[in-house]
Amino acid sequence: MRILVLLLGLLLLPSFATAATSNVVTTKRDSVALISQSNSPGTVQLALQFHLNPGWHIYWSNPGDAGFAPTIKLTPPASAGDISFPPPEFLLQGPVGAYVLSGDVLLPFTASNTSASLTATANWLVCSDVCIPEHASFTLPLDGSPSAQAALFTPSPIVNSPFAATIAPEGTLIVTGPTQAQVNSARFFPTKPDAIINAAPQTLEFTSTGFTLHLQPGPGFTPTGLTGLLELTDPTGTMQALAVTATPGATPVTTAAIVWLGLAFLGGIILNLMPCVFPILAMKALAIARLGGQGHARIRHEAYGYTLGVLVAFTFIGGLLLGLRALGDQIGWGFQLQSPIFVGVLALLILAIALNLAGLFTISGLENVGSSLASKGSFFTGLLAVAVATPCTAPFMGGAIAAALAAPFYVAFGIFLALGLGLAAPFLLLALVPSLAAMLPRPGAWMRNLQRILSLPMFATFIWLAWVFATQLNPTAPALSLPNAQPFSTAALTQDRAAGTPVFIDLTAAWCVTCLVNEHSSLTNPDVQAAFNAAHVKTLVGDWTNRNPEITAFLQSNHRDGVPLYIYYPPGNAAPVTLPQILTPQIVLNALK
Repeated sequence: MRILVLLLGLLLLPSFATAATSNVVTTKRDSVALISQSNSPGTVQLALQFHLNPGWHIYWSNPGDAGFAPTIKLTPPASAGDISFPPPEFLLQGPVGAYVLSGDVLLPFTASNTSASLTATANWLVCSDVCIPEHASFTLPLDGSPSAQAALFTPSPIVNSPFAATIAPEGTLIVTGPTQAQVNSARFFPTKPDAIINAAPQTLEFTSTGFTLHLQPGPGFTPTGLTGLLELTDPTGTMQALAVTATPGATPVTTAAIVWLGLAFLGGIILNLMPCVFPILAMKALAIARLGGQGHARIRHEAYGYTLGVLVAFTFIGGLLLGLRALGDQIGWGFQLQSPIFVGVLALLILAIALNLAGLFTISGLENVGSSLASKGSFFTGLLAVAVATPCTAPFMGGAIAAALAAPFYVAFGIFLALGLGLAAPFLLLALVPSLAAMLPRPGAWMRNLQRILSLPMFATFIWLAWVFATQLNPTAPALSLPNAQPFSTAALTQDRAAGTPVFIDLTAAWCVTCLVNEHSSLTNPDVQAAFNAAHVKTLVGDWTNRNPEITAFLQSNHRDGVPLYIYYPPGNAAPVTLPQILTPQIVLNALK
C-alpha cells in the first residue's frame, strides 16, 4: 500500500512544478529554448538554454576577432536586461583569436513587464568549420506555478577579483597576490572589443608579489584602465573566473636597469650616424672645425655647453612624453613633429641658420649657432640636435625607449639622459681627451668657404621640413607610399592573415628621414619589388605623419614607440619577421625567404 501511495505521489509531482519552458528549436547543430526561474509574470529571471552538439560553439559577449554574441528581444511591453555570460573558452584558428562557449550553455537575463504569455525572438551565430547564423521565435507561458527549471539558475561562477591589478601603457597586466603554487596558467578576456590583439600569446611570468601577463594592445586599448575576465587555472586543473578592473600602472623592470642604460648610451652614439641627424651635421662639422687652435679649457667649456643642451632637450621631451602618456594621450617618440606648428617654426629656424651660414645676412647671436660652439651657441646647437634627431629610433634605442616608458620615473629619466650622453659623446671626447683636440686644424680663410658649403644641407633640411608641413596640412594625401600599397589598418591585416596572404607592413612618417632613405634605397628597389610581386606580397603602409591612435597602438603592441617599423607576415601561419630600422635590399629579400 505504501509503494502505491509513493508511485501516485511521483505521478502528481509535476503538477506542482510545471516546466516554465518555451518551444524548443532544434537543428543538426544545436537545440535552443527559453526557460524561466519562476512562472510568475512581472519581473522574472529568464535564460536562453543552449545544447550545442560536439564541435559547435557560440560566442561570448566580446566575441574576439570573429562572430557575434547571442541577442534576444522581447515583445513589448516586456523588455530584456543585459545577458549574463559564463566564462568563455579561447579558440585560436590561425591568426584569429575568438572567445567562445560550447556544450550546455545557459545565458540568463532579467525580464520586466512580462504577462502570462511571453514571446521573444533571438539571434545567434553557431560555428564549427563553417558559421551559420540562426534565428528563432519563442513563446513562454508564465502561469504563476513553480518552475521545474529553477535549479538551473545558479549563481554566476564569475566573482570579483580579490587581487589588485594594474595595466602598464605597453599592455602588461600586473596582478598582486597569487603565487606560482596557486596558478598554473592564466588568460585574460577583455570586456571591450579590440582592447588587445586577441590571437597574440599571453606570456605568464611570476614575480615576488604575484605575476604579470603580457598582453599586446589593440587599436581600442587605453592605458587609463582595462576591464575584463581573468581565468586562473590551478595545478589540479580547476579554473576560477575573476572579474578584473585594472588601474593604470608601470611595468616591473625585469631587465636590470644598468642594461637599459647601457643600451640607451649605445643607441645615442649610433644616433649620430642616423639619417635624421644628417641635417645638423653641417653645424657640428663647423663647430668642430672652429675649435682648432683653441685652448683646452675653452674647448672643454664649449663641449660641455653642447652636452648640456642635448641633455636638457632629451629630459624635457622624455618628461613631456611620459606626462602626456600618463594622462592617457596615445603618443610615441617623435610626437612633437606630428604638430604642424612645431614643424613650421623649426623650418623657419633652419632657414634662418642656412641663410646665416651662406653669408647672406647676420643676426646678432645667430652666428654663434651656425658657426661656433660659443657658450650660448653650443647649448642651442645641442637643443636643436635633439629636436631634429628625435624622429629616428636608432638600433638599441627603440627597446630602451620602450623600457623607459614602462619603467619607474627615475629609471625612465636615467635612460633619456643616457641617450643624450651617447649623442653628445663625440664632443665629450674632445673635452676629456686633449690629444684629440690638438689634432684639429687651425681655423683660417678656408673656414668661410666651408661655412658656405655646409649651408647647403641646411637649405635641404628647410625644403624637407616645408614639404612635411604641407603634407600635415593636407592629411588626405599620404606622405609616403610604395608601389601597389594600400593604407594600413589592423582590420585589413587581420583579414589578409586569415586568408593566408603574405603581408609587408611599413609604418612611416614624412618627418622620418630614415623612412625616406629606406624607401628610396631598398623598398622601391627593382629586385625587391620583383620579389614582392613574385610572392604576391600585399603591402600595407601606415602614415604616422599626423597622430593616428591605431598606428600608435600597433607600434606599442610590437614594443616600439616610434617609426620606422617593418614587419613581414609570411603566408599561412608562420611567425612574423621584424626587420631592422636601417634597410638594405638584401635584408628585405632575406626576410621574404
